[in-house]
Amino acid sequence: MTCRKVIVFGLQIHTNISKGVLTIAMSSQAVQLHIQDHHVIMDNGILQVTLSKPGGIVTGIQYNGINNLLEVQNTETNRGIKGTKFTVIVENEEQVEISFTRNWNHKNKHVPLNIDKRFIMLRNSSGFYSYAIYEHLKEWPPFNLPQTRITFKLSQEKFRYMAIADNRQRYMPLPDDRLPDRSKVLDFPEAVLLVHPIEPEFEGEVDDKYQYSCENQNLQVHGWICMDPPVGFWQITPSNEFRSGGPLKQNLTSHVGPTCLAMFLSAHYSGEDLVLKLKPDEPWKKVFGPIFIYLNSAPDAKDSLSLWEDAKAQMMTEVQSWPYEFPASHDFPPSDQRGNLSGRIRVQDRYVSDTYILANGAYVGLAPPGDAGSWQRDCKGYQFWTRADQNGYYSINDIREGNYDLYAWVPGFIGDYRYDETINVTAGCDIDIGDIVYEPPRSGPTLWEIGIPDRSAAEFYVPDPNPKYINKLYVNHPDRFRQYGLWERYADLYPEEDLVFTVGVSDYTRDWFFAHVTRKKDDGKYQSTTWQIKFRLDNVSQTKTYTLRIALATANVAELQIRVNDSKTDSPVFTTGVIGHDNTICRHGIHGLYRLYTIDVPGTLLVEGDNIVFLTQAMSTSPFQGLMYDYIRLEGPSTSIST
Repeated sequence: MTCRKVIVFGLQIHTNISKGVLTIAMSSQAVQLHIQDHHVIMDNGILQVTLSKPGGIVTGIQYNGINNLLEVQNTETNRGIKGTKFTVIVENEEQVEISFTRNWNHKNKHVPLNIDKRFIMLRNSSGFYSYAIYEHLKEWPPFNLPQTRITFKLSQEKFRYMAIADNRQRYMPLPDDRLPDRSKVLDFPEAVLLVHPIEPEFEGEVDDKYQYSCENQNLQVHGWICMDPPVGFWQITPSNEFRSGGPLKQNLTSHVGPTCLAMFLSAHYSGEDLVLKLKPDEPWKKVFGPIFIYLNSAPDAKDSLSLWEDAKAQMMTEVQSWPYEFPASHDFPPSDQRGNLSGRIRVQDRYVSDTYILANGAYVGLAPPGDAGSWQRDCKGYQFWTRADQNGYYSINDIREGNYDLYAWVPGFIGDYRYDETINVTAGCDIDIGDIVYEPPRSGPTLWEIGIPDRSAAEFYVPDPNPKYINKLYVNHPDRFRQYGLWERYADLYPEEDLVFTVGVSDYTRDWFFAHVTRKKDDGKYQSTTWQIKFRLDNVSQTKTYTLRIALATANVAELQIRVNDSKTDSPVFTTGVIGHDNTICRHGIHGLYRLYTIDVPGTLLVEGDNIVFLTQAMSTSPFQGLMYDYIRLEGPSTSIST
């Protein structure tokens, strides 16, 4: 079985739009398609996009007086999948849609997929759209697909300012700053220390593309700004329906290159679980996109940063226009061929309240049928997510036809919800699920708890980075966990003895390190670490069973062993076994895949007075082996409850 990375490369565009100080550049020109021997050009009077024929590689984007926004030194041989057949799908004054296909057969060595790359240009539009249709037939051989995306390599001379969010934007180093004579590779190839950058302002900084990752739910617009002339290049993803892994899945965005990515499928922050694996005799077809490449401009360089605000406004316009009506493929259904679903979700936890709890902010979604929580590992189907309002009401609109399970999880409560019945969505349907009740895992009253059940380790203590490894963007920033090398800071804080947390005395925001990692020894090897939770019980029912709930925010080739009041026993009360390939620690994340464990603790292991739970992360051959906790809770026996 082969494993391939697929890159659908090259979409670019230029546009001007009226927003505040931005100039308006509307054109009455009809959309034109110029077909040449080896290239095709889409032109609407605002921008021109040149693509190779029949390869479908975007080789040029002309806009606002710039002959080509792309990096001209990036050869066509380094630009991903090439089509073998060019077809005009739509050509009129209002719209051009063109197709570049590559079909598989047993004689070629490509991945066994039929691939159809589509590009659309509309009249008076300040950009262009792209989407791809992948198909694997039942009789074709199996294979693995870990990643597929659209990549744009912009002009390194012009695009120097990158923007991902309101508080995540900065001037970026040059790609040559990453060359061996100007940088030092750190613990993995993607991370380099800029030692002799071309511009001295970047000296001593770390550059790593993973520092700019983002969750799907927040990854709708990002891109680059050229200051002279003031031009913005933006990748807008108006829907997450075709992305894998659900709303919390993290993906790459933009990074030094200047590179701008539209990620459709990746195993980042999840590992093997999110590699698309097509089995023998398994047919599969999926539409990725459309995404929108948007360009804007400002009349004066002093207004360059306003281009970001305009890009966000355009993103909202695209979101409100989804699903688009103009794509010509029958595989992309418009709104009238989709369905809707609504309802209300409440929580019942008798140890918290004797009445139903409104599931304020609950994540509610439709995804392919599976077990509770299986949506975070799904990469073959479509997913549709929303957030419930303060009263637990939710609605999901414009759902593709098909069979789905209804999933949910509620911030503040552990575990996953799945509706009992599979839901069939048909064109034009309006399904009212009514009230659903989520009963989170619970055996008895809370004796103590650590953290917040929100699938993230962000509430725990994140240390300052080593001053030698700084990214200036994240100094005094809410996402301080994105700094390089924080795993090494554990040994600085705990050089000999491991972390000890005392319930009722310690504060998890200061005393609980955000990642349970290994410790590097003087000989360069790594050792496992054992954390302690100390707590006092005034009464213990020796004949009863207590319950320890441990929710993990991520794990990477880790094994968590639990012992109670005896750290030396060979047989732990519980072990996870070796779990996870999330790689969250080295990729500066704060969560990966969510895992929940329930551990029965016999009352005979506890004593009246002082007790200790020992948490051992037993794997210790790498600095990146470890895990992050989301939430830990000890529950008393069920017979000792009081509502």
